Amino acid sequence: MVTQSLVVLKDGLVGGLGGVAAIGFGDPLTLAQATPGGGSAGAIGTGLAIALAIGALVVGAAVGFIIAKMLGSKAAEVAKAEAAKILDDARQQAKVDAEKARVDAEKLVLERKARLDEENEKARAEIRETEKRLAKREDAMDRKEEQVAQRDQQLTQRLDTLRQREEASQKREQDTQRALEGVKDELSRVAGMSRPDAKELLLKRLEEDVRHEAAKVTRKIVEDAEHDAKEKAREITLMAVQRYAAEHTSESTVRSVAIPSDDMKGRIIGREGRNIRAIEKVTGVDIIVDDTPGVIIVSCFDKVRQAVAVESLERLIADGRMHPTRIEEVVEKVRSEINEKIMKYGKEASLEVNLRGLHPKVVEAMGKLAYRTSYGQNVLRHSVEVGYLCQIIAEQLGLDGAIARRCGFLHDIGKAMDHEMEGGHPKIGMDFARQFGEKDPVLNAIGGHHADIPSTSFYTPIVMAADAVSSARPGARRESLEKYVQRLNELQDIAMRFKGVTEAYAIQAGREVRVMVDAAKVDDDEAFLIAHDIAKKVSEEMTFPGEIRVTVLRETRAIEYAR
Repeated sequence: MVTQSLVVLKDGLVGGLGGVAAIGFGDPLTLAQATPGGGSAGAIGTGLAIALAIGALVVGAAVGFIIAKMLGSKAAEVAKAEAAKILDDARQQAKVDAEKARVDAEKLVLERKARLDEENEKARAEIRETEKRLAKREDAMDRKEEQVAQRDQQLTQRLDTLRQREEASQKREQDTQRALEGVKDELSRVAGMSRPDAKELLLKRLEEDVRHEAAKVTRKIVEDAEHDAKEKAREITLMAVQRYAAEHTSESTVRSVAIPSDDMKGRIIGREGRNIRAIEKVTGVDIIVDDTPGVIIVSCFDKVRQAVAVESLERLIADGRMHPTRIEEVVEKVRSEINEKIMKYGKEASLEVNLRGLHPKVVEAMGKLAYRTSYGQNVLRHSVEVGYLCQIIAEQLGLDGAIARRCGFLHDIGKAMDHEMEGGHPKIGMDFARQFGEKDPVLNAIGGHHADIPSTSFYTPIVMAADAVSSARPGARRESLEKYVQRLNELQDIAMRFKGVTEAYAIQAGREVRVMVDAAKVDDDEAFLIAHDIAKKVSEEMTFPGEIRVTVLRETRAIEYAR
């Protein structure tokens, strides 16, 4: 409404101003034409027009003001009415919004109250459950306290009983000690033995009882070990103590050379012994010419030099020419041939065991073993056998058969030069093989196959086992009759030393000793212990190839005669 009033006022003012403009700024020519009378009259007319225009302006302004005032009052009333209506609408809307907010607040309060009630109910339920558990625990604690109290009472009673028994026991012990002293005095008086003698007799009996129990335990332990042996075959094979043939200097240090007649002995000796000295000098052997008919003896520890001397003598005897120059020529020729044979034997053996990459010096050393024997067994053939046995054992155990075969073949290589160097053949062979590039498993097998050094690989105990198998097989080795008889007697003497043994016999060429024990003095467990002790004593005191079996026989015979 106010806006409309302002518009009306504006229109009134514009109208008044338009009238003034129409009157005041009218075209003078028009006005002059309109006014009769000429120029002065025109001037008067112009002033009148201005006056009229001003009057119209004032009237228009007054009229516009009056109209605007009237319109403003009406617009104010209309605005008040509209404001009152808007205020009423706002109050109504506020009431509605307040009611809605109240309803929402009440709903939210109810929801929160419900959640709180639910949580409170859960808390009260948990509290009730906790109270129940606490009540049960309290009951259990009460029962335990009662039980503890009862046990305490029982223990107190037992302690009192034990004190009484201890006092009674001490009293009985004192009485027994006094009675024992009396019995000892009485026994000493009756038996005529002093207390030290009786004590010695008692200890002796106790020793026999303890020995009997020890025999039972030993037998049980060994039986258990044998029972588990199949399941632990790999470990036992690799770790068990292997019986092996101890190495000896070969007894076959001499060879005989047949001569056609005793006159040849003189020719071999030569004038003032120059021929025999020439032979000994160039060959490095000892020539023994004695009263034995038809032979001369060649003695030497080096089998190669001995072979050169024997071959040279046989050729010289067959040729008939015997003087120092001829001797040197023949010996040199034979030595060259023997060296060729050595290389040939070494190469053939290497090919036989299918080994590649051996240094020529190693091949030569192995060839020399063809002239070396141990208890009559050719060492080169023994090395070949050990190589194959090692391969078989290693492959059965899941190891490398080629490495095992190499270890077994080279294990005795030190025997090719042990007469020239200090130390045992295992160490000499290990040092020699190291010079020509052999690897650690092979070196350890060479140096440790007689347990001279600790085993650092699985192949060393395999070589030890194969070495024993090769040397202990029937017919592999031989010894002199004197040594053989001596070994049999030693076996029997060792067995006869043990208490309860009645007879002992060495059988199977000394490979086994049968021991007979008195069944009345020795039971089964003690017989087992005796066999173990005899085997241990034989191992400690005797030197022998392979292994010796000890068999203890306990027999009970019941004899009666019908008449």
